[in-house]
Amino acid sequence: MPAMGNNNDKKLSLEEAREKYRIEREKRLRADGIRQYKELKGDYEEFDRDPYVEPGFTRAAVIEDVDVVIVGGGFGGMIEAANLTKAGVTNFRIVEKAGDFGGTWYWNRYPNAACDVESYVYLPLLEDTGYMPTEKYAKAPEIFAYCQLLGRTFDLYRGALFQTEVEDMRWDESRKRWNVMTSRSDILSAKFIVIAGGVLHKAKLPGIPGIETYAGRAFHTSRWDYSYTGGSSQTLMEKLADKRVGIIGTGATAVQVVPKLAESAKELFVFQRTAACVGVRNNKPTDPEWFKSLKPGWQAERTRNFTQAVTGAQPAVDMIDDEWTKMNWVDTRKLPENDEEALELERIDFENMERVRQRIADVIKDPATAELMMPWYSQSCKRPCFHDEYLPAFNRPNVHLVDTDGKGVNEINERGVIVNGVEYPVDLLIFASGFEVTTGYTHRLGFDPKGRNGVSLSEAWAEGPATLHGVLSNGFPNMFMISTVQGAQATNFVHSITEAAQHVAFLIEQCVKGDIATIEPETAAQENWFETLFAQLWGIARYNATCTPGYLNSEGGGDMRSARAIAWMTSVLGFAEYVENWRQQGDLAGLTLTPNSK
Repeated sequence: MPAMGNNNDKKLSLEEAREKYRIEREKRLRADGIRQYKELKGDYEEFDRDPYVEPGFTRAAVIEDVDVVIVGGGFGGMIEAANLTKAGVTNFRIVEKAGDFGGTWYWNRYPNAACDVESYVYLPLLEDTGYMPTEKYAKAPEIFAYCQLLGRTFDLYRGALFQTEVEDMRWDESRKRWNVMTSRSDILSAKFIVIAGGVLHKAKLPGIPGIETYAGRAFHTSRWDYSYTGGSSQTLMEKLADKRVGIIGTGATAVQVVPKLAESAKELFVFQRTAACVGVRNNKPTDPEWFKSLKPGWQAERTRNFTQAVTGAQPAVDMIDDEWTKMNWVDTRKLPENDEEALELERIDFENMERVRQRIADVIKDPATAELMMPWYSQSCKRPCFHDEYLPAFNRPNVHLVDTDGKGVNEINERGVIVNGVEYPVDLLIFASGFEVTTGYTHRLGFDPKGRNGVSLSEAWAEGPATLHGVLSNGFPNMFMISTVQGAQATNFVHSITEAAQHVAFLIEQCVKGDIATIEPETAAQENWFETLFAQLWGIARYNATCTPGYLNSEGGGDMRSARAIAWMTSVLGFAEYVENWRQQGDLAGLTLTPNSK
């Protein structure tokens, strides 16, 4: 397919695009990397307040022995709890910061929030609940309600401790148990720990000079204040009708939020550092007859099919048939075998992005705005977005794109935002700045487990993470992790945590059946695992080296320490096959298991 024209109907060559990508990348590089963002604490603690619970919640402290403490009540923790329940392990507690289950879908109630992966493969355990998603891409209120349904289906509310955070976690060698202390003065003694802290729960703010001086209303998208805006996630926010609103960020969240703000606000200023890649969404209601026709095992089959389609495996049938699968039918990130293949992969990637850029040119009426909204990077440099209302929003007279030429906002003062010496006064300032993804693991958790001999996880990982299969770490017996740190990663994040949760449940079940006191990986096995992961790195590293900064490449930085946090970078199906083969061998190779004393 020939390259499509840009906004001026000029045919762009691959060589010209390559140079354009380089220029755009270099203008965005900054020495502070991931340090450019601020945590929601101290002066910014108010940004982290939970707006969805009534203040003043109290309860009696819980002091008890349990089999398992699960940290996190998002999909990872819930899937793990469901798997343990199926295995007959029901004496567990779930410790969750929020006021209910949901994780990301508890916090993200911003206007128009929805899953960007098909509901039928994204929502876990659909065959267990019997639930039929209403749309191909379900919206946030439905997903949150589904999380509550999961909680009821597997009786998870019984063991849940909401509005509670782990503050300390210590291994007791004498009892072969973990002691967990919480913000509610709970003391839980557990044989096993499962940390399912997730990657999209710790919000961050951009480190813009003067951000603390702004005198108007401000909040992060994950803490949306409907008492100020009025309306709901799907209705007009009527209280914004006389308000000037600014939103900083043009990533996946902003792509969903901007159309609703455009409909509601008197004026909307969208501050852009890097343009989003926005393809066609084409959402549609679920056909009930089709859903009824699905045979047992359909979700696992469909999930595998999606993963195959978006990792270049090219299944015989594309069950999903959306822009995700079309764009990624060829894996343009893979390590090419020769120069000819490298050029062909680059060409395919370029043409995919040219179609995105052509769509922008076709939809945006103002040529200058269209040009500023062109994404000048390869297709997998940032998570692509798919939306049908984002681009048309910029044709409204009340919507203004403020492009920062890759530098970001210069300053914030008490009145509003300053870009290139121009002040933009606003009544409401919204930060669509995302979540911490590439910061240290314990930093994101908010606590630092103390393992054998009182050594903390951050100390043990001072030179970078060390695990077996991403779920166990030497020196921390009976402590399991469900995360992307040396674990699985996937476009469909729920697929990756499902595979990890199944693996953890298997290991815990083996310990219960085998009367095992402790399970722990050998250091040599951990290093072999890292070498297995590292061997997959070269194609991705080669690709990311040309990308504009973002969380997928540690904001253009990274070192060997951060490299050790790498996930299984090819298909999550490869990870699943690897650990399944390991389980089938039956000897739990690389693990030290200590039986209970008789």
